[in-house]
Amino acid sequence: MRIAVLADTHNRLPGHLPPLLAGADEIWHLGDVTDAGCLRPLEALGVPLRVVRGNCDWGTDWPLVLDLEREGVQVRLVHIPPGEVPSGVDLLLHGHTHVPRNERVGAVRFLNPGSVSGPRGGSVASFAWLTLERGVPQRWEVVPVSGRL
Repeated sequence: MRIAVLADTHNRLPGHLPPLLAGADEIWHLGDVTDAGCLRPLEALGVPLRVVRGNCDWGTDWPLVLDLEREGVQVRLVHIPPGEVPSGVDLLLHGHTHVPRNERVGAVRFLNPGSVSGPRGGSVASFAWLTLERGVPQRWEVVPVSGRL
């Protein structure tokens, strides 16, 4: 299963990004969409789109936390990374910092795709591919987003 992961669009989804995600089995957005209308190009791809609410997402019914199981892997999607390592989770995907992350904390791998609209900390605009296959270690690839927003 190949999952496109993005975060922190802040109402600025690069126009050339949706075609790059067309091969995804699912798309996960880790919050701070800001305007749900900017998700329409992703919805048009016809693949499941999962979204969690960020601290800049008001008036939406998106959950703050979304727990999923994919290919035998327990996954938690949140916007703001928790202060404590959660139990019962293999992967925790978050946004908020606008900086890519791939770090094991205790028994949990914390992943952040960075931001497609406003990178910080010397990083470049990015999204990520998460590949999950039962019995195989997950693969996480942060992909720079070039071009104009």
